[in-house]
Amino acid sequence: MLRQQDVGHRIVVRRIVGIREGRPQFSDALGELVELSETHLTLATAQGQLRVPVAQVHRAKRVPPTRRPTAAAVVALERAADEAWPAPTRGRLGDWLLRSAEGWTGRANSALPIGDPDRPLAAAVDAVERWYAERGQPALINTPLPLAAPVGAELDARGWGTRPPTLVQTAPLPLPASTPAGGQADLWGGAVVELAAAPSDEWLAIAAGRKGGLPDAARHVLTAVDQVRFAHVYADGALVAVGRGTVTGQGRWLGLSLIEVVPAVRRQGLARRVIHELASWGVSGGATHAFLQVEQRNAAAVALYQRLGLVTHHTYLTRVAPN
Repeated sequence: MLRQQDVGHRIVVRRIVGIREGRPQFSDALGELVELSETHLTLATAQGQLRVPVAQVHRAKRVPPTRRPTAAAVVALERAADEAWPAPTRGRLGDWLLRSAEGWTGRANSALPIGDPDRPLAAAVDAVERWYAERGQPALINTPLPLAAPVGAELDARGWGTRPPTLVQTAPLPLPASTPAGGQADLWGGAVVELAAAPSDEWLAIAAGRKGGLPDAARHVLTAVDQVRFAHVYADGALVAVGRGTVTGQGRWLGLSLIEVVPAVRRQGLARRVIHELASWGVSGGATHAFLQVEQRNAAAVALYQRLGLVTHHTYLTRVAPN
């Protein structure tokens, strides 16, 4: 049976659709798992969304994607994502990137091993370990899969740990209209989303609460992008939702990040409003596709993004050097 970790992945479901002559009749459905609850599962198929009661599910399992992106496509998207989240301290090992931002977020404090490190693999990992040790930081390496599988094998042999998988999800722009999940209200369909070239102090406070502080390096990560917008939604004078959009990758990619709604007004449509407004801004700037990065275990966020048309392009693992 499926688990929450399968949300965001391609699955096949065999369901019972009737009984004939005392025997169950089955039908198969194939698509992206959008939502999984105790009573229903929802998948996005080529014919549209399909909601299946768990009681009707005879068998369900994850299956491989229809096709994997090319290595060149993964490299291009990873470089666009790096541009959208720029660490202030940077180094290189051949094509590999080394990044540091006072420990603020894994993405901005990890090596990105794509391309040729201009030395044998073992020597490249040694150099990564030294670079981070010189800065008093734990060594982290983000390994896009399956592109960086050889790097992962080397790290396995060295006893490196692994953080939860992250999905890199994409969608063509403009994004399709979306509807709330079953049981959710949509009270903010007319919410005014204000886009600004710089974040307000209240915006930064929400980001700090989500990310556990906001050092000087974090402000660089957030703002040091040529094309960037910060979404603000206010209610009764208080900031209740935020988001960040960037356009990178030679103008192709809209990057979505820090989509956050204060707890009191969650599950009411605000996140969708913020995302659609940032997507409209990205289209006006020439972006043709959107991307975001979300932990696989964040089932609620993955389900929301699936309803907005985002699908998993590839995954990455953040690998952590042993103490």
